[in-house]
Amino acid sequence: MKLLGFLKLLCFGAAALLSVAATAEDRTVLIGYAAPLTGASGSIGASLVQAAEIAVEDANRQGLHINGHKLVFKLLVQDDRSDMRTGLLVADYLVKSGVVGVIGHWNSGVGIPASHIYNKADVVQIAQATTSHAYTQQSFPTAFRIVPHDDENAYYTAEYVVRQLKAQRIAVIDDQTPFGNGYARQFAQSVESFRGNIVSQYGISSRTSDFNAVLKNIRQQNPDAVFFGGLDAQAGQLARELRRFGIEAPLIGVGGTVGPQFLKAAGEAGNGTIALEPGPASYKGAQWQQFDKAYKSRHGDDMGLYAPFSYDAVQVLVAAIRQANSLERHRIVAAMHQVRHNGLTGPVAFDEEGNLANPVFTIYQVRNQKWTPLKTIGGKK
Repeated sequence: MKLLGFLKLLCFGAAALLSVAATAEDRTVLIGYAAPLTGASGSIGASLVQAAEIAVEDANRQGLHINGHKLVFKLLVQDDRSDMRTGLLVADYLVKSGVVGVIGHWNSGVGIPASHIYNKADVVQIAQATTSHAYTQQSFPTAFRIVPHDDENAYYTAEYVVRQLKAQRIAVIDDQTPFGNGYARQFAQSVESFRGNIVSQYGISSRTSDFNAVLKNIRQQNPDAVFFGGLDAQAGQLARELRRFGIEAPLIGVGGTVGPQFLKAAGEAGNGTIALEPGPASYKGAQWQQFDKAYKSRHGDDMGLYAPFSYDAVQVLVAAIRQANSLERHRIVAAMHQVRHNGLTGPVAFDEEGNLANPVFTIYQVRNQKWTPLKTIGGKK
């Protein structure tokens, strides 16, 4: 009898140990990351992913537990190549891989169609740069953005151009993409609301470097400023062409222009270019200093302007999971609408559409072939 009791106790103890081991078992949680690592916007992708990787490591150090399991976050990175068809394949792959949420996409022309796939699967999508307002105007409960949308960007850009630069005659060019055309359209409307005058509007291919016909007409119009709705590399080529045609009016760029790619493409012709970007010009505090040190120790000084937003996107998803106390997709979606997070880029919360609430912006100008912050605007009033 004593032996039987001992064996029962031994079996019970072993079962208890196994139960503890099973309860304490780590659980891998996949976070999807979709960005261009190649293609038209490929130059930005590496910096975005590197910042996200640091965010994942920081999240894992926090030791988040749900239902007795320690969560181990892992980034599942996919290259969408700035291409809509590739982006749809990426979105489908990430959903089928069981991710709890997706950080992406960079381009509005990719992020908007991909959002349909994420919404159908009840997967949170946090866009690190899908800035077209149309993305959140679809009323998908799964769609969020960590940066301001283009209507806000365009409004503040127009206000600065008309009221600060005192430009009254403005020519507008866009690259005929959802991003560039939408931004240009809203910019033009805002200029007129500030009683500025749009002297002309032109559309060109996002793949062309031939601005001859457009600039011949613009030169005759003698504008005070030339606005371009398009990506940084093409904007740099346009800056060179403006000077070649003898057009001295400053070039006005869009979000995503500020960075080394434009400076490389424009050379000295880029001096005087104005662009508005999300976020404050400089970040302060222990959290930022820790991130800055970690990034530079691994990747040097090549941090892109949007890298801190990429970091915050991962962190706010983790914060929503913590708040939901669940890995169920619909619970994470619900938590995202209530989350409040103090990030590298400032306080992060979302409005009813999923837009960043109370965004901050900085106006930059190229001086001596370097981007220089001029003014910070927006934020909570």
